[in-house]
Amino acid sequence: MLRTRFTETFGVEHPIVQGGMMFVGRAELAAAVSNAGGLGIITALTQPTPEDLAAEIARCRALTDRPFAVNLTLTLSIDPPPFEEIRQVIIDSGVKIVETAGSDPTVHVEHFKENGIKVIHKCTSVSHALKAERIGVDAVSIDGFECAGHPGEDDVPGLVLIPAAADALNIPFVASGGFADGRGLAAALALGADGINMGTRFMCTVESPIHENIKRLIVDSTERDTRLIMRQLRNSMRVAKNTVSDEVIEILSRGGRFRDIKELVAGARGRTVFTNGDPELGIWTVGLVQGLIRDIPTAGALVHRISSDAEQWLTDAARTVVVAPLAAAGRE
Repeated sequence: MLRTRFTETFGVEHPIVQGGMMFVGRAELAAAVSNAGGLGIITALTQPTPEDLAAEIARCRALTDRPFAVNLTLTLSIDPPPFEEIRQVIIDSGVKIVETAGSDPTVHVEHFKENGIKVIHKCTSVSHALKAERIGVDAVSIDGFECAGHPGEDDVPGLVLIPAAADALNIPFVASGGFADGRGLAAALALGADGINMGTRFMCTVESPIHENIKRLIVDSTERDTRLIMRQLRNSMRVAKNTVSDEVIEILSRGGRFRDIKELVAGARGRTVFTNGDPELGIWTVGLVQGLIRDIPTAGALVHRISSDAEQWLTDAARTVVVAPLAAAGRE
């Protein structure tokens, strides 16, 4: 079994985290991941009200007695969600792990830590990760350019970002963006991460609450079937290639502004995609890693397979990679 600083800190068996995905991070998926020994995550803002979140947490607790987390993404908007109420629901529910993301989480981290809750903060750069470390989070999840959703504006891929984070941080961190199998987990550990966070891969599981058509489309797609939209607005977002994302790119390339695409990128339309199974109904996020996804297993089987395969990859690498003496290599 793979033991890392992350598994020790958060009391899980496998260094595998299910990403807190909008409209996807629900009780049945989070519980399945946690029951398999990973860390499942409920997405707070998927729930319409704080009361609905409390009910969803209770539903997850009825499905698992293992650790699970709640994702709280701190959005900046004209009409923001009631973050203080949501935070209090999380505290009152007895959840012991929270993943924060988005804007500055300092005030929320302070409240969570005062109530004995461990915090993971999601970042897209080493500088943001260092700030999260300074404000007292217990771990960070660092997203490479390959990830679904918002990859930041630096365009740094995981192969560089992961070892850069390992060199800079003192707290555990998990690597996110581009992970789907045991090879990826083994590579992340070799680069200095303490585990991996997967979103797109967990979308394609039996317990994922999205339409089967979308799961099948992800399986059939390649790493070339995503688009980066809203780059001109410095709010880059990796989404599935479809007629809607192509239209957004075209409008902005002609000098359009957010008001010109607001209806096209509305979250409600993305939710309809996952509910109705028509990929052309709106914008929906997916990562480059869809090119590595070949099946739709149960979440538990996936966690066990990835962990076992990673152990095998690491063992095989130790056996097959031989460092030859210079003389033997013909270099004298």
